[in-house]
Amino acid sequence: MHGSLRTGIVGGSGWLGGAIAGSLLDAGLVEQQTLSLSYRKEQPQRFANAFWTTDNQALADRSDIIILSVRPADWSGLAVDARGKLVISVMAGIRMSALSDRHNTGRVVRSLPNAGAEVGKSYTPWIASNEVDDDDRNIVRAIFDACGSQDEIASETDIDYLTGLSGSGPAFPALLASAMMRDAIAYGLPKEIARRAVTTVLAGAGRLIEHNEDCPDDIVRAFLDYRGTTAAAIEGMRAAGFDAAVANGLSAAFKKSVSMGDAS
Repeated sequence: MHGSLRTGIVGGSGWLGGAIAGSLLDAGLVEQQTLSLSYRKEQPQRFANAFWTTDNQALADRSDIIILSVRPADWSGLAVDARGKLVISVMAGIRMSALSDRHNTGRVVRSLPNAGAEVGKSYTPWIASNEVDDDDRNIVRAIFDACGSQDEIASETDIDYLTGLSGSGPAFPALLASAMMRDAIAYGLPKEIARRAVTTVLAGAGRLIEHNEDCPDDIVRAFLDYRGTTAAAIEGMRAAGFDAAVANGLSAAFKKSVSMGDAS
């Protein structure tokens, strides 16, 4: 993929669409002059040399690659003929067969980046239809490597599961951070100190897991074996149902992803 390849992002004014656009530009995969983005109400004040439009078909007509970045609930009203073009969906739940039928192309990729795309740290699983060739796959890899890291996976069922695990994933450390901050503030720590302590802990943990050859379970076990304050905290959280709560949350996300696809 190179800077002259014409790329359109339906929903480019949204948070995820804009994050993908910024990552592609930063990586030199597209140039603003070959980038098309659509918006619904107000044009954002960024990417000034890109083609901005409220006409999604006009965007599709001037693009070789079309990235669909709208809310799944809004997709049912999206009438875009992408005849024979590469369509990449970043919408949760929408099946490849439905995308192919709606947009009149067999070259369809279903993917699920996450909130980390804004800082180049997304994990994106994706799956391609039978008509997606090796050149298309290289394009998809380049796009999502620009946003962080990616894997081509085996089935749409796996995408539905990963909707919760990785697609929703950045919300989970934020949920933990929120609970930790509330407890620290309730204890009496100033808000700014609580925030700095919690965010530094979570950022450091992410780096530790990323660069440690051990799996996370090995790291947890090492803390448990030390039998100190961390072990006491882990055991207290697990006794309160921490592991079950995580499993229940991932199961709920999986079921929601499947039901969204059925509704389409």
